[in-house]
Amino acid sequence: MRIGLSMNSSYNVDDPREGARRMIDRAAAARDAGLDSLFVGDHHITGPRAYYQNVAILGRLLAEWGDRPAGALFLLPLWHPVLLAEQVATLAAIHEGPFIMQAAVGPADEQFTGMGVNAKHRPSRFEECLTLMRKLWAGETVSSDGRYQFTEARIGPLPPEPVEVWIGGEVESALERAARLGDGWLGAPGLTPQQGAEQAARFLHHRAAVDEPAVVAIRRDVYVGETEEEAQRVAGAVVERGYRGFDPSAVIFGSVETVAEQIREYASHGFTDIIVRNLVPDQSEAIACLGRLAEVREKVADA
Repeated sequence: MRIGLSMNSSYNVDDPREGARRMIDRAAAARDAGLDSLFVGDHHITGPRAYYQNVAILGRLLAEWGDRPAGALFLLPLWHPVLLAEQVATLAAIHEGPFIMQAAVGPADEQFTGMGVNAKHRPSRFEECLTLMRKLWAGETVSSDGRYQFTEARIGPLPPEPVEVWIGGEVESALERAARLGDGWLGAPGLTPQQGAEQAARFLHHRAAVDEPAVVAIRRDVYVGETEEEAQRVAGAVVERGYRGFDPSAVIFGSVETVAEQIREYASHGFTDIIVRNLVPDQSEAIACLGRLAEVREKVADA
């Protein structure tokens, strides 16, 4: 079982540089903890709350990270495939290790109206965007007259090694899409453990038709406490307030031993990766949690 970090990109700060500094410090802490991967998310039209956009901030975080896998989530229907293929290829060239693009359709919300994209076209735009990007990454000269219309596009630099693609989604068509088009599936953070196990099984059922191994990952909001009591005091209060509207079973908190035990349970259902988001917003507590994840990682490495 591998443990990575999906970094929180949204901060309620008066000084916009402060949120960026917090992200840089968390990336360094995750590196020092030996975590297996580093990711940032994708969200738009978030004002007045600061959301640090993924391509720019990841370029800075890679300077802290090292050569372990890294990447970003992209809501593909909101992006032009030529622009995004160039951005990802550039990030992959900056990074010293494997680059992973997490990809999702995204919800039909204010992001689509704010970006001028018809939300009804999300599935078709997703598949077309990914197909075109892969052709561009292969060095082809590409034209399109579908949802995206352009003529004879060619990009450089090309990714120095193949870009791995993990695809998120919960409904049956999305799980089938992930199995057919992706190198792995990424479960949503709000899924309960039972829902996650059921969806992982359905993804693997669809993946059997491809007959290739795949990553089975899930995002979890996590706090690793110094002790069981400290975790309950710090994280339990956050969860009791209705954290993100999640079922409480969808989050993980406790001592090193408790968190490791819960992560091992995910491994028993076929998951290969837990992608952690800090459950507690306080910067010092988030940094301490990342440090203790090093111990958790050692305990679940053979799961």
